[in-house]
Amino acid sequence: MCGIAGIYQQNEEPVALDLLKRMTDSIAHRGPDGEGHSIQGPVGLGHRRLAIIDLSPAGRQPMADKTGHRVVTYNGEIYNFQELRKELEALGHTFRSRTDTEVLLYAYQQWGDSCVDHFNGMFAFAVLDQTQKKLFLARDRYGVKPLYWYFKEGLFLFASEIKAILQHPAVRRAVHLPALNEYFTFQNIFSDLTLFEGIHLLPPASTLTLPLRKNSAPEVKRYWDYQFQPASWSEKECEDRLYELFVNAVKRQLVSDVPIGSYLSGGMDSGSIVAVARQHLGRLTTFAGGFDLSSASGMELAFDERANSEFLSNLLKTEHYEMVMHAGDMEHIMPELVWHLEDLRVGQCYPNYYVARLAGKFVKVVLSGAGGDELFGGYPWRYFTGLNAQGAEDYHKNYYAFWQRLVADENKPKLYTSGVAAQLRNHSTFDVFRGVFAAQPSLKTKEDVLSASLYFELKTFLHGLLVVEDKVSMAHSLETRVPFLDNDLVDFALKVPGSLKLKNLDKILKIDENVPAKKFVYEQKTSEGKMILRKAMARLIPPEVTQRTKQGFSGPDASWFRGESIDYVRRLLCNPKAALFDYLNPAYVTQIVNEHCSGKINHRLFIWSLLSFELWCQKFLKGSWQSNEPKTLLSSHW
Repeated sequence: MCGIAGIYQQNEEPVALDLLKRMTDSIAHRGPDGEGHSIQGPVGLGHRRLAIIDLSPAGRQPMADKTGHRVVTYNGEIYNFQELRKELEALGHTFRSRTDTEVLLYAYQQWGDSCVDHFNGMFAFAVLDQTQKKLFLARDRYGVKPLYWYFKEGLFLFASEIKAILQHPAVRRAVHLPALNEYFTFQNIFSDLTLFEGIHLLPPASTLTLPLRKNSAPEVKRYWDYQFQPASWSEKECEDRLYELFVNAVKRQLVSDVPIGSYLSGGMDSGSIVAVARQHLGRLTTFAGGFDLSSASGMELAFDERANSEFLSNLLKTEHYEMVMHAGDMEHIMPELVWHLEDLRVGQCYPNYYVARLAGKFVKVVLSGAGGDELFGGYPWRYFTGLNAQGAEDYHKNYYAFWQRLVADENKPKLYTSGVAAQLRNHSTFDVFRGVFAAQPSLKTKEDVLSASLYFELKTFLHGLLVVEDKVSMAHSLETRVPFLDNDLVDFALKVPGSLKLKNLDKILKIDENVPAKKFVYEQKTSEGKMILRKAMARLIPPEVTQRTKQGFSGPDASWFRGESIDYVRRLLCNPKAALFDYLNPAYVTQIVNEHCSGKINHRLFIWSLLSFELWCQKFLKGSWQSNEPKTLLSSHW
């Protein structure tokens, strides 16, 4: 697990080592164990190393093949690298190290661009291929590891984090308004845009090829996608196969030359992972977060999961550590957190940041339960809108309305300044939303609709979670592994019938749209998503865990924003000189804050996003980077 960066200059000028080093220095937190740089004329590759497998100098990067014609800089883990190594050795390749990096390099030499089809793991890498005169970049199937790129006027840059790209003096820092519109609609970005003008995130399961010649342009291709194809399996067949694949997935991701720990929320997904890991590693170190609820109220009084995680820790005999968060801890960490996030995405993630910091004090690798909900239907209250739709158009319309997590289209003229609103007049977030489903079949049955909803969440919500998790963990030089996103397990999950994931798929609860808190009402009456996963995991953990209602990891911010954090919220968001008011309407922002603080409407997600954007503007637009930094611009081009 590492940080990578690179430069290609089509004007053929040699890459300056000091510039490449500034790029890798800016992401040194991703790899404190070493650094490396390789420059071949107008191409430079950089690397920061977090040593996990083969800690010897043989694992240093960038790594060249024996001819020196191919050089790779790589971030991630290929969990099936030992099997691939044997296959490559049978084809005549010899190895000098025990690393998966070298296996990746010779897999590329053997299979070219299609090497990605052979990898079971998480990765973002770039290969300089002098035999083919090209740069080849790739990102894993699910987007566990991020990879950003920039191309303008013959200059191509890439890196694991945007802040490395911003080190180049030619890159102007400007807000990309279409991305901002996506963010304040979905609290996420569904396209390949980022909030930074000109900087793209390579989509999951995609490659980028750039020929090493003047006037060439990057070509992005998708090499894989989720395809739901329900099979005619019995419940017992599904349960047996799921259990086998899950155990194999966890075991596969335990390969490491450094200690491994795990998050342990107290829920089924992380508990099942720990149960398997504990059997194969012996005593395991686990980590959880909790909240001081003395100033919380209502539903938030159930947000502290420490009792559940302690129950599982005692049952599984782990060495358990907890981080307890209090009102005021958010504002203390926010500037640092936003600096590391840089690419704002889903949810309030400061609790994750604190728990990752705790885990990073004990281990270099931590296991996470991400992916189980999106694959097996863990959010049943989200599906009712889609499942009750009449045809594809109705589905898209209703589901789009549901996923406008922050600001609905009718309120956007009030959200933005008149100038920004005018520039966004022709930008449709509904088109962005509908574009996610471009490869999906027609929606003829409830099974089709459920598959489409799961597809959407895997492509958008899960991807956002993975991007955030990478940033909060790597901020503390911590590698997060996600066993549920094992290729074999995912391929199987896509074939499991919806009727085995969601109870009573053919008897969808109908709720009057005027009923307050209808999502909560729906959840309470159909809390048994992930049915087949619950049955399979019952072989590992007790029923009081497998049958527990889904609960996300979130702080009691609705109460804290009205209570002990109210001065902080008002200081940042009600200041007439706030940086976000270059883009957003002060009157509307003040209205949102007042509505929340008075208890009229719970705007906690919106307030978190406003706070994040204000600090993002301060850090990346108003902050000082270097003496010759270009002027911040307002951009509307897309």
